[in-house]
Amino acid sequence: MLTCRVQWMREEMYKELPDNVIVFGPDANCTLALCPIEWSVYQYRPSLAANITFIVLYAIAMGTHLVLGIKWKQWFYMSFMMIGCLFEIIGYIGRIIMYNNPFNFGGFMIQIVFITSGPVFYTAAIYVTLSKTIKYFAPEVSRFRPELVWWIFIPADVVCLVLQAAGGALSTVSQGSSQTGIDIALAGLSLQVVILVLFCALLGDYLWRYFRSGNASAMGNRMRIFFGFLSAAVILILARCAFRCYELSKGYRYSDLITNEGLFIGLEGVLIVIAVFFLCISHPGPVFNDAMTTVPGASQSDADAEK
Repeated sequence: MLTCRVQWMREEMYKELPDNVIVFGPDANCTLALCPIEWSVYQYRPSLAANITFIVLYAIAMGTHLVLGIKWKQWFYMSFMMIGCLFEIIGYIGRIIMYNNPFNFGGFMIQIVFITSGPVFYTAAIYVTLSKTIKYFAPEVSRFRPELVWWIFIPADVVCLVLQAAGGALSTVSQGSSQTGIDIALAGLSLQVVILVLFCALLGDYLWRYFRSGNASAMGNRMRIFFGFLSAAVILILARCAFRCYELSKGYRYSDLITNEGLFIGLEGVLIVIAVFFLCISHPGPVFNDAMTTVPGASQSDADAEK
């Protein structure tokens, strides 16, 4: 009901616009000096302080992953995490552009494409880590082979990224009005939710069987922290994806959520930046190195092969 009311109000507003005024799309000619903020797609100026804060936090996280990746020679993990952080930084720069001009379509599409797509790289890093974990620690307790992660989850992650990028690109060339572009991006987000739910089930099953097998008896605090923060990061990313699915399902112009900056900051910005730092804490490098002499089933050859 609320969504229908929002759509009706937006449609009425667009009908009342002067003939020479374009508020949304590549040809938008509105500025804050000419048009009220209520005519913009978000109906607010993105918070400059919040966006700068997120950029700084992601820059710190990216630097941390660079240092840890080089130190522990975790090249796949480091690369995926750094690319994801870079995407987030570019996306929040797009929101700063919109702070200066909320009608700037380029800034809008930059932040839509890059902030939406960034977490795909974090999930790829998580999938690689799970594959390595299973192969490294007691693979006999897993119901599935570690290679399954590479054969299923990584390709699915690529499909999610392609769909989200293609949807954003189609929305750009269609001036944001293409329902097809929105549907494609939504399909990418929805697939990401499905894959994450399946991954959570497999991760939970593996951890349950691992703890029951007796192998966990020699597990130290470092390993418990690793599994705990890795699992928490997955849950945070899943919650964020569910929120973005619902938000995007209403489209760019008529969503009752897209105009709520508090929800965006809390359920997109805060959840993901916390997940990124959780993935710093649960970095696989020191965990596998420390566990080599204490955890049964650990294999140096498998660890080296997975780097």
